[in-house]
Order: sequence, then C-alpha cells, then structure tokens
Amino acid sequence: TTKRPHGHIASSRLPLDIQAPGMAVKSREPALLFAARASAEEYVSEDWAAVAEAISQRMTELGVNQTELIGRSQVSKATVGELYHNSAQRRRSARTLQALSIALGWHPQHLAAVLKGQRAPGIGEPVSRSDDDVPGRLAAIEYRLAQMETRLGDIGELSDRIDEVKTTIEAMMRLMDSSQKIARE
Repeated sequence: TTKRPHGHIASSRLPLDIQAPGMAVKSREPALLFAARASAEEYVSEDWAAVAEAISQRMTELGVNQTELIGRSQVSKATVGELYHNSAQRRRSARTLQALSIALGWHPQHLAAVLKGQRAPGIGEPVSRSDDDVPGRLAAIEYRLAQMETRLGDIGELSDRIDEVKTTIEAMMRLMDSSQKIARE
C-alpha cells in the first residue's frame, strides 16, 4: 500500500492500465495513485499567495475589512482569514472564490483566474463555467471579439486623424515653399 496526502491509502496491487488524455502512462498504476499525482500537479500550479495578495490589495482599495468581506460574501470567517493570510493552501470550492470575487466588486471568476495565473476577466465579461460550457465559452469569445473590434475602430479613427495631420503638414510645407520662391524673386 502507498500513503497519499490527507491520510488516504491506495493499494499498489490493482492491475489497472491508465491512459490520461494526451499522456501515456508507462507503468500499470492504480487509478487512485494516478489521480493523486494529477491533483498534486494541479495543486503545485495554484498560486494561493497571489490570491492572498489580490484580496489584500482589493480590500485596501475598497476600504473594506475582513468582517465586512465576510458579510458581503457569506464566506466563513476561518476561510476568509486563511485566504487573506495565505495560511492554509488547500483546494477551495469555486463558489467560495466566486463569492469573494463578487463581494470585492470583481468578475465572478477573477480570483479563480488569479489562482491559476491566468488573465482575470473584466466586469461584464461572460462567465464560462467550465471547458465543457460551450455556450459560455462562445459568449466569452464573442465578448473578446467585440472588444477587439472596438479597439480596431479606435485605431482606425486614430489613423484617420494622423492622415488629416499629415495632409495639413504637407499643405503647410507647400505653402512655405511657395512663400520662399516668392521671397527669392
């Protein structure tokens, strides 16, 4: 038997072939051991210190203390304290991170994105519940495309303004050249 985190024990005698998507597992390992290894890899990639820093900075920006955050988010005092001080790095429910994000005036997936080291979505950006949430992901893509279109429109307006300035400068240079020719004569 092999001891896993949190005191769980998995037998290493189970003859299971395990194939994870995109990964070939060379040995015949039990599913529980492979799942433990995958969740451990996920755990390492989570940045709870960044979550604590984001919460702290946002609370300072808003002038909110922990008691007010607890009231707004309906998250327990212990959990808010652990996250704020980064004192217990363990998996939290998506609802907990969403409740805190909303209570801090952010997009519901803001803290989840911070945790994973991803770009935090903006307020009003559609919420995608998971990779399998095709309508949510499509709405997020459409939102981002609309943002890009707006920015491209702004660039187009800027380009038009630059063309106007260029035309004005060229006209002024022609005027200066003709003034210099008249002055020479």
